[in-house]
Amino acid sequence: MESYRTEEEQVEALRRWWNENGRSTIVAIILALGLGFGYQGWKNYKVENAEAASDLYQRMLQAFSAPALSPEQEEIALQLAAQLKADYSDSTYAQFASLQLARVAVLKNNLAEAQAELRWVLGKADKGSDVARIAQLRLARVLAASGEPDQALSILEQGGEGPYKASYAVAQGDILLSVDRAEEASEAYAAALALAAGEETADIDLAAVEQKLQALNPRPARMTVSVTAGDATETVDTVESVDAASVLGAGIVDDSATGAEE
Repeated sequence: MESYRTEEEQVEALRRWWNENGRSTIVAIILALGLGFGYQGWKNYKVENAEAASDLYQRMLQAFSAPALSPEQEEIALQLAAQLKADYSDSTYAQFASLQLARVAVLKNNLAEAQAELRWVLGKADKGSDVARIAQLRLARVLAASGEPDQALSILEQGGEGPYKASYAVAQGDILLSVDRAEEASEAYAAALALAAGEETADIDLAAVEQKLQALNPRPARMTVSVTAGDATETVDTVESVDAASVLGAGIVDDSATGAEE
């Protein structure tokens, strides 16, 4: 009887616990299962979405890189880029597509459209990301070409980090030179060369930068001349100046015309 009473007490205790907690337990289990299946479904959706965006981006690149881009092919490429922005606006692929659209706009001298595309990228890209820094650099060059050098320099003063410091300094030099601030331009070019000596520096045309710096700070080339006076011949050194105009004048929007794969 004692054993039976103990079992009855256990059953009663279980019944009371069920009345108090049973429903919440079932709800918790259902929620856990729902969240598990929902998370897995969300992961599958993200993977499929990323694959679709990647496929569309590759098709866009192939269209843009056609050896002889006809107007029809260019229109297809532009449509693919626009579709990327519309259907996958939160993806990095959409940001790359917008960079491509900005490049095309610059090539067509449509600087207003290029600005709009680059600002769209900046609104989507993570602050400080490589994409954001590239977009800032190109926007600065486009603004300078649009007659807004002060705003362009203000953007560049925010500074590119890591491998983009030298590229930002070169852009500063080009823009400063375009507004006749030669001394400051020289300092910017010198800074770019110093930064380019680092290990983690994005590719820049070092030879072109050195030429610009040399043109702003010409070092006379030495020449040897023989002078004859009577029976005596004397060798003297003279100098020859460098024509600065022959190496200056690089395009303000050079970086904006490059591809999105930088």
